[in-house]
Amino acid sequence: MELTIRDYFKVLYRRWWIICTFVVLACGLTAGYDYFFPKPVYEASTKLIVNNSNQGQVKDRADSNEISSNIMLIETYKEIIATPAIMEKVVANHPEINRDISQLISNVKVSSSTGSQVMSISIRDSTVQQAVQTVNAIAEVFKQEIPKIMNVDNITILSRAKTSDHQSPVSYGIWFKTLIALILSLFVSIGIVFLLDHLDDTLKTEKDVEAYLRLPTLAAISKIKTTAIKKNADPVTKKIGSENIHVSLNR
Repeated sequence: MELTIRDYFKVLYRRWWIICTFVVLACGLTAGYDYFFPKPVYEASTKLIVNNSNQGQVKDRADSNEISSNIMLIETYKEIIATPAIMEKVVANHPEINRDISQLISNVKVSSSTGSQVMSISIRDSTVQQAVQTVNAIAEVFKQEIPKIMNVDNITILSRAKTSDHQSPVSYGIWFKTLIALILSLFVSIGIVFLLDHLDDTLKTEKDVEAYLRLPTLAAISKIKTTAIKKNADPVTKKIGSENIHVSLNR
């Protein structure tokens, strides 16, 4: 039997309490954990410029071919920074950063604007001091090692990261995390509802009887609430019924 959109909505409506419970619990736990156990994340960055510094004479104007060559080298430098060749030196020369090579490679981020010779190195950490110290160490080691790797000295550090410039955390706020929890819990809870409905092989409606048994429905017994029975019952019948019960008990 093919299900229609209406059938899918009926399935969701029949187990709406599962979805609501799952969403409320997920959002509540996420918000509560972020409120009582906040983990701020700080980001520090430093800027480098790719420009040939081994020229024997000062030129009145920049060579366009040289600038284009430096811009093309930036993509190569991005790859070199996030390699063990650089990070091993960082860990060896700066043990105070307390990170291993794999952590540095996975956390470092290198970016540059299109057509620009400026390259930015950034890294995130739980403390601003650690982030500043780590990113400055990476920039310094990269500047020292690139002449050995590429046989060219064209890296200059424009600005180093400072603790005073990165006081505000960059971690996502509680509302963003709660929204993510809401979306994920909706997907998970809806999946659970459809899974439970797929595993449930009971016949609930006249339509189910006709579809699975291929027999016409002659009658249906609907559910009646106890409160409705008491409300619509005849007072005389109530009295007679109670007296009959009393008599039978006395016997």
